[in-house]
Amino acid sequence: MSQPLFKGIFAALTTPLIGEDISLTAFRQNLNWYNKTSLDGYVVLGSTGEAILLNDRDSLQLVEEAVKVTDRGKKIIVGTARESTRLTIEFTNQVAQFPVSAVLVRTPSYYKNLLTPTALKEHYLRLADAANKPIILYNIPQNTGISFDLETLFQLAEHPNIVGIKDSSGNLNFLVKAIPHLPSDFSFLLGAGGLMYSGLTLGASGGILALAAVAPEPCCRLFQLVQENKHTEAQRLQLQLAPLNSYLTQEYGIPGIKYALDQRGLYGGPTRSPLLSVSTEGQAKINQALKELGLLD
Repeated sequence: MSQPLFKGIFAALTTPLIGEDISLTAFRQNLNWYNKTSLDGYVVLGSTGEAILLNDRDSLQLVEEAVKVTDRGKKIIVGTARESTRLTIEFTNQVAQFPVSAVLVRTPSYYKNLLTPTALKEHYLRLADAANKPIILYNIPQNTGISFDLETLFQLAEHPNIVGIKDSSGNLNFLVKAIPHLPSDFSFLLGAGGLMYSGLTLGASGGILALAAVAPEPCCRLFQLVQENKHTEAQRLQLQLAPLNSYLTQEYGIPGIKYALDQRGLYGGPTRSPLLSVSTEGQAKINQALKELGLLD
C-alpha cells in the first residue's frame, strides 16, 4: 500500500515584519532555528503567514529565501491561493519555478453564494491540470465560509496532481467520513492543533499547525508517541498543549502567535494592518501557557 507523500508535523510559518515591510533577515534567522527541530517541513504563505495581506513580490521573496535556507531533509509547502482560477494558476506556476514540494490552495470565497460544489470542483481541476507542482487542498471554513463536501473531495482526490488536504475545520466527523474513502497515498493533514491526538489516531497523516511554529518539539513528540502507540502519554501531552493552542489559534490568532515567538527568542514582531497587537491580558495568558509547557523561563 502506498504511503502519503506528506506525513508528520509541518509548522505554519509567520511572516516577519519590521514596520509593515517584510524582513528576510528575521525570516532567515527563524528558519535556521526551525532547521534544528524535528519538524518535517514548513508552510510558507499560509494563513499564519498573513499571505492574504502580502503582494506577489514579497511573497516570492519569502519563497526564494525559504528555499535557500531550509534544511534539505525538510519539505516546503507554499500557499498560492488567489480568488480567481486564472490568477491562482499564474501564481502557482511562479512559485513552481522554485524547488518546493507542493502548493497549498484554500478555497476562493468572496463570491461564496455562487461557489457551489460544481464550481469548486472545476476550479481545482483546472488548477490541477495546469499546475507544475502537486496540490494540497485547504479547507478552512471558519475563515472562508466555504467547506468541501465529501463527494467533491473524493472526486478531486482522484486527480493525480491533487495529493492531499489540510483540514482546519476542526470537524472530526469530516475526517472520519473522509479517510476510509481516500486513496492510500493521499495526505490528510490536520490544521487544528487541538485535534492532533484524535485526528492522528483516526488516520490523519500529520498536521500543518500554527502551534508547531511556537512549540515544534512538543508537536513532533505527540506525533511520534502516536506512531509508537504510546496513547496515554500522547493524550497527556495533547491536554498540556490545549491552553496554548487555544490562545494562539482561537483567542488571539496571528498577533498572539507572533508575541509567543518573541517570548521564545525567535522573531515575531508586528502584524500587518489591519491586524492589531495582542492585548496585555492576552500576553499574560500566553506567557503562563508557555511557562506551563517549560517553553519560557
